[in-house]
Amino acid sequence: MKLGIFAKTFKRPTLEETLDAVAAHDLHYVQFNLVCAGVPTLPDRVEPALCARIRSAVRSRDLNIVAISGTFNMIHPDLDQRRVGLERLRVLAQAAPELGTDVITLCTGTRDPEDMWAAHPENNTDGAWNDLLHSIERALGIADKTRVTMAVEPEVANVMSSAEKARELLDHFNSPRLKIVMDPTNLFPAGQRPAMRRVVAEAFQSLGNDIVLAHAKELNAAGDARQEAGGTDLLDYDFYLGQLRRIDYDGPLIMHGLAENQVEHCVQFLRTKLSNACAATGPAPH
Repeated sequence: MKLGIFAKTFKRPTLEETLDAVAAHDLHYVQFNLVCAGVPTLPDRVEPALCARIRSAVRSRDLNIVAISGTFNMIHPDLDQRRVGLERLRVLAQAAPELGTDVITLCTGTRDPEDMWAAHPENNTDGAWNDLLHSIERALGIADKTRVTMAVEPEVANVMSSAEKARELLDHFNSPRLKIVMDPTNLFPAGQRPAMRRVVAEAFQSLGNDIVLAHAKELNAAGDARQEAGGTDLLDYDFYLGQLRRIDYDGPLIMHGLAENQVEHCVQFLRTKLSNACAATGPAPH
């Protein structure tokens, strides 16, 4: 496993300066967001010249875009907002291969009309789940035509709130174009840290064969998945990395949810963890 980072962790005036900041930490993998290039995450158009600029800037710095963010609220209570999100997702999917990636990350969404990451009591209703099924069906139609993969992430505040629901979604569609982003900090509510290993192990047992991308985020002292750098020892990284190695995951480990001044500490912490894991277990089996 190699370390990577959300490119938008670094706030810079230009795309090139943002990517310079990534490269300065000797990182070679990014989850990209078009906001780094001065346009919305989901624009209504992606100019060919912009794709060429991004591709050139990435390659010249020995970087790789392993995924691109395509997040919008897939079960927003306003049907028009969902429709616009899906239309713009199509635009992004058409541009993704020109940017050098075939993975688009999604947010399954919430009934909260203001914040797609906020919990809402209606998320657990049949209506919310059916709206998600409709949105994912549309997204997979886009994926089939553009030959990209749509990657969703179980998050306790969203409609797909658990590994169990993620498995249900995968089984419903049975599509090779639908995969999983694994982030253990999003698998359990605040205050549930004592159950961490059990919850994470069950998630890997259920979803391990469908993980296409792994995230590295930390818990805060309250047990929330909030802005904290890896290294606070609240998330059991030894166990998490062990689970990734058990399924022979060899993709990047993408850091996010941290401030720029926390990046160097997080890089050193995770590189040490990865090195120790490799030394303790030897090369992952193939």
